[in-house]
Amino acid sequence: MAHPRFSSFVMFAEMRTGSNLLETNLNALEGVTCHGEAFNPHFIGYPNRDGLFGMDLAARERDPGELLRLMKAETPGLPGFRYFHDHDARVCDLVLFDPACAKIILTRNPLESYVSWKIAQATNQWKLTNAKNLKTAKATFDAEEFAAHVEEVQGFQRRLMHGLQTSGQTAFYIDYEDLQDLDVLNGLAAFLGVEARLAALDGTLKKQNPEDVADKVTNPEEMAAALAGTDWFNLGRTPNFEPRRGPNIVSLVAAREAPLLFLPIKAGPERQVLDWLAQLGGVERGFDQRKLRLWKKDHPLHRSFTVLRHPVARAKAAFDEALDRAKPDLRQVIRRSWGVDIGDADAIRATDTAYRTAFLAFVRFLKTCGAGQSSLKVEPAWATQAACLQGFAGFQSPDAVLREERLAEGLGWLAAELGIEPPPLRQRADTAAIGLAQIYDAEIEAAVQDAQLRDYIAFGFEAWRG
Repeated sequence: MAHPRFSSFVMFAEMRTGSNLLETNLNALEGVTCHGEAFNPHFIGYPNRDGLFGMDLAARERDPGELLRLMKAETPGLPGFRYFHDHDARVCDLVLFDPACAKIILTRNPLESYVSWKIAQATNQWKLTNAKNLKTAKATFDAEEFAAHVEEVQGFQRRLMHGLQTSGQTAFYIDYEDLQDLDVLNGLAAFLGVEARLAALDGTLKKQNPEDVADKVTNPEEMAAALAGTDWFNLGRTPNFEPRRGPNIVSLVAAREAPLLFLPIKAGPERQVLDWLAQLGGVERGFDQRKLRLWKKDHPLHRSFTVLRHPVARAKAAFDEALDRAKPDLRQVIRRSWGVDIGDADAIRATDTAYRTAFLAFVRFLKTCGAGQSSLKVEPAWATQAACLQGFAGFQSPDAVLREERLAEGLGWLAAELGIEPPPLRQRADTAAIGLAQIYDAEIEAAVQDAQLRDYIAFGFEAWRG
């Protein structure tokens, strides 16, 4: 039986997987139109474009489904777009579970895509059409960053596969290397149900970094050593038949000479705890499931723990982090779409009033983002601590959940459990230009409780007392 004609398509891909090249070849097929990254939180379709089908960013933010409807209604032939794991999460299910939407899943060796991404960051060259304009640089391989990259991409791929399986659909899988195969691309055209075929491959875009991957990094020996210890086939995973999840264990930290494993929650007292662990003989990082299993085997009396911080103090820590280290495009999206003016950190910190106004707006943004009403994904520092603990439970429930306000007592108890002499918990000076006590009032407390109510209920937090 002939394949039914689809009414739209989505290309599931990631940065530096060849999605620009595949889009160019799709658009060369008569009757097919790919509208770029239509649901990228930072722009619509393509950078520096104001809108699409009469909708600007603010309108799309309010109703992404309307843009999807307009795309299908107003595009002649077969419309589609590119979707990456960090695009508007509300759109994913709209297309994933729609059998009339064709799924194209573009993949690439994760090491190649990671190194390519690092080089593009260094050169700010994301697309090449003229080889004379090539900018060259070498990437520095970061083992923890790469592990996080692989885990994030694999988690998204598992989500796609599970959605396809449970809805009885299939997808057209295509690898980066297949993009140079004319027959494969014409097979994709057949899958989409269009009559047009490509006579030749598009030659507009040029491969930017054709060298061997070892020649594209500044530290190939370190990269080789890190990859040699990677559990590529997940052999350390204990088999079970529950729904598959992607455990997030890259951020775990263990004491090197003591059986203590720390499960840090972002925007918490992480540095203070790491300093305490380091006094026990140093720390170990960069875990995957196999390395964690080996560490546990070598430390049979191990205890794991995490530390909760009051939601108001944690929201302020997340805000200060956003002021100092958030990517410029992220700051722009938050400011433009949500009215949170965090673009000029110096101006915000100039007065208590300016800081308090921006902080309150940020807290209200956290509520909207956490409720799934934003195209931006919920960053780890913005998630509730209850959600973080649920995530830990997928692979390692902590033996102890400590509180920041009684941290010295809690760590001392853990050390006593293991017969260890506890080192001193050194207090870290508050280096923030504006302290929480300078701006805190009932309005801020109410806003944080509204945004992070789950934590107040789950852990019995009361109003912040300083």
